[in-house]
Amino acid sequence: MQHRRASMSTEANRATLVAIHDGLSRSDSRAFLDAMAEDFSWIMIGTTDWSGAYRGKATVRKELLRPLMKRFKSYRNAPERIIVDGDWAAVQCRGDAETVDGKRYDNTYCWVYRFRDGLIVELTEYMDTQLVIEALGPFERAGAQ
Repeated sequence: MQHRRASMSTEANRATLVAIHDGLSRSDSRAFLDAMAEDFSWIMIGTTDWSGAYRGKATVRKELLRPLMKRFKSYRNAPERIIVDGDWAAVQCRGDAETVDGKRYDNTYCWVYRFRDGLIVELTEYMDTQLVIEALGPFERAGAQ
């Protein structure tokens, strides 16, 4: 019975990720935001100003996504490979973005997801951190002067 539950969650979680990344490839983040649990955490690896753990859906939206999206003129993210095993998944994806300063930000990512009850509770993002520094510059935290 345990294997059957894992298979069911694998397929449901795969469908969620396909919908999320289909949307992101068209600059539409609604499916992604809808799939985040209220206690969702986004962990950005590295030692850049942008790196760290953002905990809670409201915090992620306010303290990470809002300042990040202000840096882009356009942003899309298309999946290249989606691997799902029960409540864990990895998506290899490629960004297609331009900053408001006219710089290209075509990063390559590996996003490792953890699901609980059909919602995403954690995302660990691996990316080219040097490109983050060069294209995005310093992180202007929400509420910073």
